[in-house]
Amino acid sequence: MILYPAIDLKDGACVRLKRGEMDQATIFNNDPAAQARAFADAGFQWLHCVDLNGAFEGRSANTDAIKKIRASISLPIQLGGGIRDHAAIDAWLDAGITRVILGTAALKNPALVKEAAAAHPNRIAVGIDAKDGKVAVEGWAKTSEISATELAQRFEDAGVAAIIFTDIARDGMLQGVNVCATATLAAVTRIPVIASGGVAGIEDIEALATEPKIAGVVIGRALYDGRIDQRAALAKAAR
Repeated sequence: MILYPAIDLKDGACVRLKRGEMDQATIFNNDPAAQARAFADAGFQWLHCVDLNGAFEGRSANTDAIKKIRASISLPIQLGGGIRDHAAIDAWLDAGITRVILGTAALKNPALVKEAAAAHPNRIAVGIDAKDGKVAVEGWAKTSEISATELAQRFEDAGVAAIIFTDIARDGMLQGVNVCATATLAAVTRIPVIASGGVAGIEDIEALATEPKIAGVVIGRALYDGRIDQRAALAKAAR
């Protein structure tokens, strides 16, 4: 199982939100590139990055910070937030981003996801953010009537590299990851599923690692405040 340390960007700084509320942001590092290097030095194999301003604005907003992160490390990076057309997808892949995450676009423009996945094999992921089982979009500001399972199954044969599944109610709250919901989603799709939202301690890593269909987990606040020891987490995930 792959561990994805998270860098969420708001106004150029590395922050963590609570339940996706932009006014509930805690700044953890004003130098995101330095934070990326710290994660690389700790032994992580991937980096998860989200442009929070971009998610709300519908276009990339923390471009300079993202490019500095890309230049600072050799790790593969998956990036989401405000990427909603072919031009933006191509620009980020050309800039060295390994995998682009499409969230709002996956719900509103599924053809874009399928076309991008066909054009860029293994480089397009779908971000499914759920509130009470229903998909939320546009920086989690709006909730649809589509279930997470239904949205995932729409891309079953599209060549999508991964699904990043976030339980919004738990995101940034350190209440524990929703293992049951994540495992349920992973069981109904052949697409690798990455858990996100609410990871609070090493026990969450242990629980997820017992689910063979869960391919990875995004970890945020628990790394920043020291609730999870990075080396111990990497060791658990490697078992």
